[in-house]
Amino acid sequence: MARLEEEQIEEQLSALEGWNREGDGIVAERECGDFAGSVDLVNRILPVAEEMNHHPDLAISWATVTVTITTHSEGGLTDNDFELAKRIDALG
Repeated sequence: MARLEEEQIEEQLSALEGWNREGDGIVAERECGDFAGSVDLVNRILPVAEEMNHHPDLAISWATVTVTITTHSEGGLTDNDFELAKRIDALG
């Protein structure tokens, strides 16, 4: 998987709602209502990440899950990162 150029990143990022660029990755915060809701979201992300063999960084802060996605092996963003973001968004 090849690292994307800036123009490609901007184009794909503009198609995602609630995701922002931070350094070499994209980040979204998801409000989950409470701690149990946050854990539930993480548990729903797990099979998607495993299926894709592409694993985001996940941080829980009570009712909020922060999702950070990058492709470490490429040192930046790839199509896989944006596909994972779309699949996470589809979880609701």
